[in-house]
Amino acid sequence: MNVEIETTKAEGVERHLRVSVPVTAVSAATEKAARRYAGAARVPGFRAGKAPAAMVRKRFAQEIKQEALEQLLREAYDAVVAKEELKLASQPHAHDVSFEDGKPLTFELHCEVRPEITLTQVEGFTVTRPSSVVTEEQLQEQIDRIREERATWTPVTEQALEGDQVTVMLAAAEADGTMAAPTEYKIEIGKGQAIPGVEELVLRCGPGETLEEAVCWPEDFPDEAQAGKTKPVRVSVLEVKRREMPPLDDALARELGDFDTVAALTDTVRRDMVQHAERDADAAARQGLLDAILAANPFPVPPSWVSRLLGMYVEAYRIPPEEHDKFAQELGPTAERQVRRDLVIETLADREGLMATEKDVDDRISDMAAKRGADAGKLYASLQQAGRLAEIERGITEDRVFQWLLERNTVVTGE
Repeated sequence: MNVEIETTKAEGVERHLRVSVPVTAVSAATEKAARRYAGAARVPGFRAGKAPAAMVRKRFAQEIKQEALEQLLREAYDAVVAKEELKLASQPHAHDVSFEDGKPLTFELHCEVRPEITLTQVEGFTVTRPSSVVTEEQLQEQIDRIREERATWTPVTEQALEGDQVTVMLAAAEADGTMAAPTEYKIEIGKGQAIPGVEELVLRCGPGETLEEAVCWPEDFPDEAQAGKTKPVRVSVLEVKRREMPPLDDALARELGDFDTVAALTDTVRRDMVQHAERDADAAARQGLLDAILAANPFPVPPSWVSRLLGMYVEAYRIPPEEHDKFAQELGPTAERQVRRDLVIETLADREGLMATEKDVDDRISDMAAKRGADAGKLYASLQQAGRLAEIERGITEDRVFQWLLERNTVVTGE
């Protein structure tokens, strides 16, 4: 189709194109639609396809016009994409459509195109890799957390302390000043499960006691109607329980797994912590490299790609519809960074020939199977059924890209 195209906007990845389809093409499309209706239309008093053409055209005028319009828009869209050599990032939309008898079809096509990413500077950066050293203090904190998971809660008759678990009846005044019906809560002191003012009341109230005082809600309280407001609160402490952690001995080690001694448990915990620290440090170095590359090589990203990723976040985190706008506003920058990150990796992998191959995926799965003592073929089939082969392929490609970058940039270890 021979169409006339005028670019009305070309900013970043956004394109607005004014398109005009000649009268001859409009007439041909309308005639084609009319013939199709004439050959198949059922008109009372006539056999199918035998009604006079003029009658069919009049009776189905709107249907014929709509069919012709849809066909013309599809053909014009294909012609514009081919003529302008557009590398579309999302489905275009037609706006301001004008379709009148005896006149050209005109409309404006709004579309997003894939960004042109050159990445002229990807070498010579210096980034810091955080220290992956695990201190004795950090090790002890992790051991204590493990002990906390095996702790028991014992009722006490004194006022609550930091770390205690308290069962309370809590009531706050309504807008008219009357006290609402109390509700039972379990609060672990110091965990931020209650606002500071309420927690302070609980700490001053022993088991079986009740206190009522005015409490100020924090300015950043999620419920804006209550944020910064002061109102009377009544707290009744029903029970206070204190955590008793088990002793760190060989018996506990044996309870926790295949450990004969505390030393064996400690060695395993230290090794796991070091592995996690190494992964976190590597991730920080990678992110530092990407941040440096993105700062040196700015490029626009299609908003539709960011919106699509936000939609995946919404689904993954099961965000209720009424919170979608707020979630998008808060997570929008994160989603955009992720899109930019993926584009940099994709561009470098393609440019430098670092894309993972089928053999790479097969080899990775064979390694995974060997470590698990599993059959490689069965593991491959399981991963394929779960739709995880693409994830493994992306992981291999990313590893190659970052290895390529690390060889060309400087990474220093932080304290």
